Amino acid sequence: MNISIIKKTLPVVTIVLAVGGISGCDSDNKNNKMSAYTQQKKQQFKQETTLTGQVSNKKGPISQGEIKATDSQGKLVASTTLKDDSHFAITIPAGTELPVILTFYPDEQAEGVEKMISVVVYSSMTQYDINDLTTLIAKKAKEMGGYTHNNMVLAAESTVHVPDANKTTTGFRGDPTKQYGGWH
Repeated sequence: MNISIIKKTLPVVTIVLAVGGISGCDSDNKNNKMSAYTQQKKQQFKQETTLTGQVSNKKGPISQGEIKATDSQGKLVASTTLKDDSHFAITIPAGTELPVILTFYPDEQAEGVEKMISVVVYSSMTQYDINDLTTLIAKKAKEMGGYTHNNMVLAAESTVHVPDANKTTTGFRGDPTKQYGGWH
């Protein structure tokens, strides 16, 4: 896998992993840790929100194609077109329930470029890249039963290698500023 894709995707993946480990940071709430995963409230965008990111694959940035945002039932909620730039901005209407699936459809003339996805499961985050790794994580989460917080965390953990020395039963240890973007 191209190292530049991993470097660009790692901050997004670490945020997914970080959110999964946050409940573990609260040692007074050990019994409720799993209930936070299983009793997840339905989230939605309370106000119109613009999501931004970059589309790339193993070969590098992709600057031609279309991005469609759909809800969990496949209903189109927004779309945008890439025109000579791999960066995108797509506005999600207020009241849209999560998860939102961002699907990149390559331009018809693009050879060797495939459809890719990224899944939005947090209304507070607005940066979502679309690439081979986000597609792999989304596919694994769907195989696990759907695009839930828990499934996305488990899929990301099984996709991205984190050294065992930096794992604990409740999350990660070490210097988070240097290793994981300061999220702990």
